[in-house]
Amino acid sequence: MKRYTCRLVIALLFAAGIALAQQNAQQKAEQFFRQNDKNNDGFLSKQEFPEKLMRMFDRIDANKDGSISLSEDTAFRSGQRKRDAKGKPPQQNRGTRPTDPAGTEIIRDIVYASPNGSDQKLDIYLPPNPEKKPLPVSVWIHGGGWRNGKKGNTGRVRNMLNDGFALVDIDYRLSGEAIFPAQVQDCKAAIRWIRANAKKYNFDPNRIGISGGSAGGHLVSFLGTTGSTREYDVGDNLDYSSAVQAVCNWYGPSDLLRMDEMAVPGATMKHSVAGSPESLLVGGTLTEEPYKSLVKKVNPITYITGDEPPFLHLHGDDDKLVPPGQSEILHAALKKAGVDSTLYIVKGGGHGLRGGSGKDSSENLEKKAAEFLKKHLGVKK
Repeated sequence: MKRYTCRLVIALLFAAGIALAQQNAQQKAEQFFRQNDKNNDGFLSKQEFPEKLMRMFDRIDANKDGSISLSEDTAFRSGQRKRDAKGKPPQQNRGTRPTDPAGTEIIRDIVYASPNGSDQKLDIYLPPNPEKKPLPVSVWIHGGGWRNGKKGNTGRVRNMLNDGFALVDIDYRLSGEAIFPAQVQDCKAAIRWIRANAKKYNFDPNRIGISGGSAGGHLVSFLGTTGSTREYDVGDNLDYSSAVQAVCNWYGPSDLLRMDEMAVPGATMKHSVAGSPESLLVGGTLTEEPYKSLVKKVNPITYITGDEPPFLHLHGDDDKLVPPGQSEILHAALKKAGVDSTLYIVKGGGHGLRGGSGKDSSENLEKKAAEFLKKHLGVKK
């Protein structure tokens, strides 16, 4: 009996040690992501990964998709990958990207606009298309506080290659180069470029859905609410519309002057002070003139008319960078105007929706967003 009790105690201690190690690995991975996930899309691209650690990238990237998810980093830190290496293929952890379909074509660094001589580029991902039918387009706009971030890994829409979508991943001028409205002008130019080049790449110009996270969520919401105005259409391809057919807003701001009042408990970031991402976007302190008067024009909520395409908003209720109230008020304003708008709040989800699990895992949320875009762009696959 004593021997059995001793073995049980040892087993329990061993299990507790493994659980503690996994918890420590999770905490370290989350801290690493907070420091390096500049566009807040929940993945680390090679451009975001620290140069001094680049030799580790391929070892951590379990499914070899060219980006690292939080679960891949956690698994690597906890030794999960070492155990998987004993003859077993690594399992696809929560948040890893699906494998691209065989025959996917990737075309990088296409210049879509050159405002003031500054080349803005996009990447195209084309799935196998044996029937050569026009492809619906899913556009990803990265986040990063309008001052950081970069295209390169298609954010949260990569899974849509398996649904027969063409993907377009765009860069735009950051606030350190040009203040508002440069960012929305570039994003609108990218949509017009897609339509102008629809025949060349076999895009369906009438089925364009846009998604973006954080600052990218703000930009896709802005495009969604300004489809009926040409105020921000400048540059090339002006014979084409920059309107879109569906918007997926991942935790983006919608009313910049209300962000501080909506802050969740524990939030420390101040949005209305000099040097904040929002102040840098408009060129000066958000609460002081002449910048305060400009803010209304920056807010997507300002332009709602009732003619907007369907919206899906995904936001964590513990988002300490962009309060969930920002999605809630945009959703409410759209609904009041008669627009098809859906709000999904992730319980316990922080910025980037980190902390969600089960039905709210990154993989499941991306599936939810994909189903929304498929529904509203008429894709049955």
